Amino acid sequence: MKTKWVIHKLKSHLPSSVTSLISSFKPQIYQPPSSNLSTFLLNHVDMSKLLSLCGKEGYFNLGSSIHASIIKNHEFFDLHDNLNLRNVLVIWNSLLTMYSNSGVFTGAAKLFDEMPLRDTISWNTMISGFLSNGELVKGFVLFKRMRESGFFQFDQATLTTLLSAFDRPELIYATKMMHCLLFLNGFEHEITVGNALITSYCKCGCPSFGRQVFDEMLGRNVISWTAIMSGLSENELYRESLRLFSEMRCGGVIEPNLLTYLSSLMACSGLQGLGEGCQIHGVVSKLGIQSDLRVESALMDMYSKCGRIEDAWRIFESADELDEVSMTVILVGFAQNGFEEEAVRFFVKMVKAGAVVDPNMVSAVLGVFGVDTSLGLGKQIHSLVIKRSFGSNLFVGNGLINMYSKCGELQESMKIFNRIQKRNSVSWNSVIAAFARHGDGFRALQLYNEMQREGVEPTDVTFLSLLHACSHVGLVDMGMEFFTSMTEDYTFIPRTEHYACVVDMLGRAGLTNEAKAFIEKLPIKPDVFIWQSLLGACSIHGDTEIGKYAAEKLFLSEPKKPAPYVLLANIYSGNGRWNERARTIKRMKEMGVAKDIGISWIEIEKKMHSFVVEDKLHPEGEIIYKVLGELFRVMIDEGYVPDKRYILYCLDHDDK
Repeated sequence: MKTKWVIHKLKSHLPSSVTSLISSFKPQIYQPPSSNLSTFLLNHVDMSKLLSLCGKEGYFNLGSSIHASIIKNHEFFDLHDNLNLRNVLVIWNSLLTMYSNSGVFTGAAKLFDEMPLRDTISWNTMISGFLSNGELVKGFVLFKRMRESGFFQFDQATLTTLLSAFDRPELIYATKMMHCLLFLNGFEHEITVGNALITSYCKCGCPSFGRQVFDEMLGRNVISWTAIMSGLSENELYRESLRLFSEMRCGGVIEPNLLTYLSSLMACSGLQGLGEGCQIHGVVSKLGIQSDLRVESALMDMYSKCGRIEDAWRIFESADELDEVSMTVILVGFAQNGFEEEAVRFFVKMVKAGAVVDPNMVSAVLGVFGVDTSLGLGKQIHSLVIKRSFGSNLFVGNGLINMYSKCGELQESMKIFNRIQKRNSVSWNSVIAAFARHGDGFRALQLYNEMQREGVEPTDVTFLSLLHACSHVGLVDMGMEFFTSMTEDYTFIPRTEHYACVVDMLGRAGLTNEAKAFIEKLPIKPDVFIWQSLLGACSIHGDTEIGKYAAEKLFLSEPKKPAPYVLLANIYSGNGRWNERARTIKRMKEMGVAKDIGISWIEIEKKMHSFVVEDKLHPEGEIIYKVLGELFRVMIDEGYVPDKRYILYCLDHDDK
């Protein structure tokens, strides 16, 4: 038989899943009028199934072979037989889907143009293919062609496909246009269309419109509830999302599914709602879905965000199975809760154990690096990035910039920045912050100008770095211009960190009175960071009056923290006001506050060495003190005069 041997040959080269599918197909015998040979063919339904499987599994060669067979057996696809038209359409649409799903979209487009007949499914397949290929404009133009042809009516699938592609704030007008269109064509009561509309509005940053669509729906299913809850959470409306979850459960008509519980846990994480999170934890445990990987990761994230890293770790340890997401969640949890060393150790342990490390994990561990972290370890992670080809990942690149700058390697940070081909605002923020952190404010300001020339929009974090840079180089007027531009030109709402930076900038320039006046006019209640900035400035310039004012505010906010006592005592001693200093130290002791021990550290041959005042514990301490003594004598000979302003008043004059 002419095609029988072709099918047999194909079967011998197919995976078992396809072979078993073919073996279950029902063949039919088709006898061409001018031939005495019978030809073995698959019927239309089975052919469609086979093409669908080829597209889903990526068997492009098999699919194209079937396409060739279809073309050769054109008698089987007789367009003159009205009864056969539906079958012909099924095959052509299946071919379209196969090419599109196999990633050969040029082949799908060519096939679409050559199709002898089309229906709504044909147009939907092409529109979906363009959109999934990232070609939004072409997909939307094709939709317009479909409507303008006058022969084809779009359906629910068309609308939901288009709405799913409108997922960015700049596409909100397209979502609104589709909303009007579905109303005009009578789709406003279709649940699937309503669900897609809710999701699109929320993805475009308009959750209020999404909520309105949800409220006006005549019928809802579990997808409707889950869509609005997750949409509200994504837009940081966590409280409202949890209220809807409670309303859904109290209603009892529609039961939440696994995705609904994931949305509610996301809301608890954002809200840091430990009580609500524990209740949901109890419910998912009773339902027996806690062991699902996604639920476990969501629970770990919730407990981490609520400061309960121990509970998150217990879930992690008890998990039967772990994936990259769960490991990333616990890694970020350590970092967010101040367990930077544990985060690094956990990452190292994962790598040594042979766990699959992805860019998200690398980005997370790079985020915990600080001034006291090992540069040697950071370089090892950089080597891992190169070996695993993660260098092109933008998040990893940004993490490397921060890691090197915080470990004192500013030039390495700049090298990483220069290698990034497509920089985003985070890349620019990272390198601007790096130079501001190292006191090179002028270079930070130059980089901001370059950022503007490249057309990258600044964020509120950008302005934080700019204010920091202006503070260190004494450009008060420019700093205030940046602050005004942030609020007026870019409409960013200043955070506490921005206000603290302005206070620090004014204070460093000796404008402590202006800094105090700035604080008194703030639209928010000043927190400890703002008062610390003012007190630190007073410490630099020896302003006892405003320093006392700032310290008293800190005493009220954090009576057990030693920093305000020590700074105020140093201000008094710097001005020779020893009695006031003694009273401050006495008050500190009466409150039971102990001064934090200052630690210095240095990394030598990938090992960190730390020291405190009069430290005798280091194994080479005797040699170190001997070298220090020699250095001190050299310093005295060179004219160094010790600053005795901050030496305790209670010491004897000889000791002073």
